[in-house]
Amino acid sequence: MSKKEDVQRLPAEQLFQDEIDALIKVEKNPIPTGWKMSPKSVLTYICGGKVGKKTIIPKYIGNKRLVEIAISTLVTDRALLLIGEPGTAKSWLSEHLTAAINGNSTRVIQGTAGTTEEQIRYSWNYAMLIAEGPTKEALIPSPIYKAMEDGAIARVEEISRCASEVQDALISLLSEKRLSVPELNIEIPAKKGFSVIATANTRDKGVNEMSAALKRRFNIVVLPSPNSLEAEIDIVRTRVEQLAGNLDLNAKLPEEEVIEKVCTVFRELRQGVTLDGKQKIKPTANVLSTAEAISLLANSMALAGSFGDGEISDYDLAAGLQGAIVKEDSKDGQIWEEYLENIMKKRGSEWLGLYKECKALNKATK
Repeated sequence: MSKKEDVQRLPAEQLFQDEIDALIKVEKNPIPTGWKMSPKSVLTYICGGKVGKKTIIPKYIGNKRLVEIAISTLVTDRALLLIGEPGTAKSWLSEHLTAAINGNSTRVIQGTAGTTEEQIRYSWNYAMLIAEGPTKEALIPSPIYKAMEDGAIARVEEISRCASEVQDALISLLSEKRLSVPELNIEIPAKKGFSVIATANTRDKGVNEMSAALKRRFNIVVLPSPNSLEAEIDIVRTRVEQLAGNLDLNAKLPEEEVIEKVCTVFRELRQGVTLDGKQKIKPTANVLSTAEAISLLANSMALAGSFGDGEISDYDLAAGLQGAIVKEDSKDGQIWEEYLENIMKKRGSEWLGLYKECKALNKATK
């Protein structure tokens, strides 16, 4: 058994176990069936606050009312669908909701083009099936099957990437709250507390469009991109600090001005206009999400810690920006070059070092 410190990525309920335990210990509000804590405590866990002397770190920085709607949906018998652009913390929020509510965020199905109906319902240990025939021991329950048995929440990531027949398998489960196993002549009724949290990417429209029938089984919460530079900086700073605590980056946390530069570049290239609204910019083909800004800064820390003096330099930052902005689309290199010359170069001495490093790297990679 691996020690916690040896695991690359702990599930949320282990990473923040002390916070969950603290909230459960002082709980005074009614707790829904199958839940570990009350909806109010779940909200505190997600949005942050104080429990006695214990500070609860915010897991989602954004519209608090959207989190309240998401939590209240899970109190009912409705499933929850979180929709948004890439990097709007859909999966992050989904994981932390199940961690707080059930103390287990690992009942998850990752939606892909290869996801099968068996992964939604159940499959078999075929060696046992051939040797003994269909038995309960040979059956391999899906995360949704387990959630129904336990009265807990299952997660379905990127549901619109699943084929239509896989999505359709969810309709009866969410409607009837029962899972039939005809090979064993049994039916599994969902216990109180069962629900599903699904996520969908607005960039994936048309991949496998969800049917109206399936959408009706969900309460839909749309998670917006950060509405201001300050909000995005706050999100990025918080997540980079958390990531750095789990990884051996051997580097100092990025200065505020470094985070601000990355978020400024991302927001301007994402929105197609400078922050002051005075100059239009060609947007890149890439999403340049908040999540990617977080990864960029973590990678820059790794470069600084492994090959520099442990402090992010313009040289380190330029490498991250180049990799994030100029990908497969050949036009992105030209768009990035125009941004460097028309926007970044004219921003004064504070940006000059980064401009030179970005220009040199973009030229070298052509």
